[in-house]
Amino acid sequence: MAELIEPGTVWLVGAGPGDPDLLTRKAERLIMAADIVFHDALVGPGVLDLIPDTVERVSVGKRSGRHSKDQLSINDLIVAAALSGKRVVRLKGGDPSIFGRSAEEREACDAHGIPVQICPGITTASAAAASAGISLTLRGLARKLTFVTAHARAGEALDLDWDALADPQATLAIYMGRSVAQEISTRLQASGLPSSTPVLVVENASLSTERIVRTRLDLLALAIPPKSGGPTIMLV
Repeated sequence: MAELIEPGTVWLVGAGPGDPDLLTRKAERLIMAADIVFHDALVGPGVLDLIPDTVERVSVGKRSGRHSKDQLSINDLIVAAALSGKRVVRLKGGDPSIFGRSAEEREACDAHGIPVQICPGITTASAAAASAGISLTLRGLARKLTFVTAHARAGEALDLDWDALADPQATLAIYMGRSVAQEISTRLQASGLPSSTPVLVVENASLSTERIVRTRLDLLALAIPPKSGGPTIMLV
């Protein structure tokens, strides 16, 4: 297995939405071949269980209001491990290239001449739609799909192009929007989306604790499940 990752190299690996059965075969092989795995808080427990006992694991999870490591510190840990000759896997929830800050970690490695490769993963929007039995696109109704993160730093306004997002011919996938559900509802309606626009809210997509709520745009804030710490995605 180890030959899959050369010593002193880094793989940015998508862990998918949480269900280990949705992990790609390549991602599982990379996890098995690693010397050290740096993992996010959003990586499912079933996926973490696949890490062999002989592999060092380091939690570098960042959740809203509970950051265990800042991004620069994470970059430094990854670089140091690779420079010491370890086979490094950076395990990220969902897909590394969708709100996963993979570019920053790749740049840090590039600056030290460390080879980096990416293994994609299933993003939460796809898993949420599959669980609900819906399509993210629909001919004649939803001609495009837009991914957006509603995460903002404490004290900062949510800076999004609401007029562009309020497209009646698009599906809008909103990541990390639980705490600003009312603002999302208000802004999208003010930009022209009808109050009756269907919204799907999914917490813990693909896991046994998954919760699915079907609502409409004007009732979005009321439909958000009580905060339990589980990641939530909205599909408008």
